[in-house]
Amino acid sequence: MGQKSAIEWTEATWNPVRGCSRISEGCRFCYAERIASRFSGQGMAFEGYAESTKEGPRWTGKVTLLEESLELPLRWRKPRRIFVNSMSDLFHEQLPLECIQRVFAVMQEAHWHQFQILTKRSARLVDLSPQLLWSPNIWMGVSVESREVIGRIDDLRNTGARVKFLSLEPLIEALPNLDLRGIAWIIVGGESGPGSRPMAREWVADLIDQAAAANVAFFFKQWGGVNKKRAGRQIDGRTWDEMPASPNF
Repeated sequence: MGQKSAIEWTEATWNPVRGCSRISEGCRFCYAERIASRFSGQGMAFEGYAESTKEGPRWTGKVTLLEESLELPLRWRKPRRIFVNSMSDLFHEQLPLECIQRVFAVMQEAHWHQFQILTKRSARLVDLSPQLLWSPNIWMGVSVESREVIGRIDDLRNTGARVKFLSLEPLIEALPNLDLRGIAWIIVGGESGPGSRPMAREWVADLIDQAAAANVAFFFKQWGGVNKKRAGRQIDGRTWDEMPASPNF
């Protein structure tokens, strides 16, 4: 936790919350669930949070704020881009508002960092947004894997976050004609790992065109698949690494 991240669009990860549960189709092959299940029951950090079953790894539903990890970014003096809760969801329904506010307080105090939060629980996000202090260094995003959950974008738009972004990963179908008003950044990626579903080139190409038309920064993370490194992250010979303009840096 907190070491240099292999995730292409960030620099470090910070997990002040542990545990999660499935909420939509994008969770079917959750990498965090697999990792937590692998190490659970071995006297290690994820014990009690996930378990292996005949059907595969499953979250137990236990969600906890980790006191020992809460103030970690305050000890990192060099500015960095930090993905918040790569192994959980800060807006999980089992996490009390007070705990979320404590995480926000650390992000506000560590003003020299950029914090990137992603949630699939956009309804709770928009409900709690007025009770959170959105400093400029807090970027807020929602995961949108299919048309079924496209309403998450409207929820995000109605929050107080200064920088709003979309993670269209794992992209499991085309997402035409997105309303990108107020959105600063789009990340697109295919599903990876065992059982991963394929992503079509035309889905990505259309999203590149949509982002360009709306003047939205575009980042292509990966094609995915079982061997995502071999599949790479170029489309038509180009790597897309655009980042949004930040009011903080």
